[in-house]
Amino acid sequence: MMGNGMRLALLLLVLRLSARAGAGEIIGVGTLETNSQRMEMVRRVLSEVPLIDGHNDLPWNIRNFVHNQLAEFEFDTDLRQVLPWSKSAWSQTDLPRLKQGMVGGQFWAAYVPCESQHLNAVQMTLEQVDLIKRLIEKYSQHMQFATSSQGILEAHKKGRIASLIGVEGGHSLGSSLAVLRTLYQLGVRYLTLTHTCNTPWAKSSNVEQGDEQGGGLTTFGKAVIREMNRLGMLVDLSHTARKTMRDALRTSKAPLIFSHSSAFAICNSSRNVPDDILRQLAANGGLVMITFYNYFVKCGEQATVADVAEHIYHIKNLIGVDHVGVGGDFDGINKTPRGLEDVSKYPELFAELLRTGDWDVQDLKKVAGLNLLRVLRKVEQVRDDMRNAGVMPSEEVLESQDTTGRCSLDINSVHRGAMEV
Repeated sequence: MMGNGMRLALLLLVLRLSARAGAGEIIGVGTLETNSQRMEMVRRVLSEVPLIDGHNDLPWNIRNFVHNQLAEFEFDTDLRQVLPWSKSAWSQTDLPRLKQGMVGGQFWAAYVPCESQHLNAVQMTLEQVDLIKRLIEKYSQHMQFATSSQGILEAHKKGRIASLIGVEGGHSLGSSLAVLRTLYQLGVRYLTLTHTCNTPWAKSSNVEQGDEQGGGLTTFGKAVIREMNRLGMLVDLSHTARKTMRDALRTSKAPLIFSHSSAFAICNSSRNVPDDILRQLAANGGLVMITFYNYFVKCGEQATVADVAEHIYHIKNLIGVDHVGVGGDFDGINKTPRGLEDVSKYPELFAELLRTGDWDVQDLKKVAGLNLLRVLRKVEQVRDDMRNAGVMPSEEVLESQDTTGRCSLDINSVHRGAMEV
């Protein structure tokens, strides 16, 4: 738990980072006329504020390509020269390119496929969490495990990539709040409520298909949100159905995030966020981290860095620059925008934002990392307030049928049956 003194120190540090923009640093095309000038400004900004990306699927590729055997994985080399990475359209990440891209913070996805639901999803998720922590430890001179806003800033100050864990898909919980709590204790700091499948307690965007029957979250699903608030875990709404988004926004006491989604008004994919929900997210204090997958950027095979910037412009103009960040989804996509082909290219996006002449240093810093730091800090504050108020761990259990039609077991009824026998 963060004490008042530490919280004040963190706040002052973030305010200092923000204040460096200054009133005299409004950037226009007249002062930064060339791309090299814009890139120089971007490098300065990203040296002062950590660029925090919301989602990278490298851990699943490590499982697919080398079966989680890190002795065979040379992350500190250019993987474009190493098989099988060099032959894969899904590989865009290695340490040299992360450094070239000036990435200061990364949420690594502990993802397991929907086919594991009701089978071994919990075990596979634990294996992916273990993999991420072992990867960070193996390359500890370049990466630093982070579980808090303070930890991100400390890693950036040391020149290391703050490495956080997000679990992608509520099926990883096995519909157990005890598993949720255990994942938090292991260092997981966000949960994406669904992936491409419904869970017994939440609807996914992929299976919504315009279904307006029932809610997006069941009673147990709302208990998951409240327990995440109590723990201090970010609630991630990427991949969820709109009704799930709305239910979560109504339930949560803390700001919510979309770790890798874009604007529906620009590309009408069900994976993107419609304007009415963006407005609710602004009232919630939350954040959309713009993703780079061509089919979510331009609704087709081809896209450019300018197309990605258009999503950022839309959200900035609609609800303000305080509610937008970046979540590239690298290593989880096989179609990337021209100019954003891999993790080395992040500065190109920020240079593109500067090209319009409508952005100042403070805006860039917010999109890069200050917005995520603010949201995480507020989530931590809600956690501390709930603990100080004596809110106890939830003992809610799932008692409804799951989405496959199989009856989900109520552990209490199992115990009662055993006693009757």
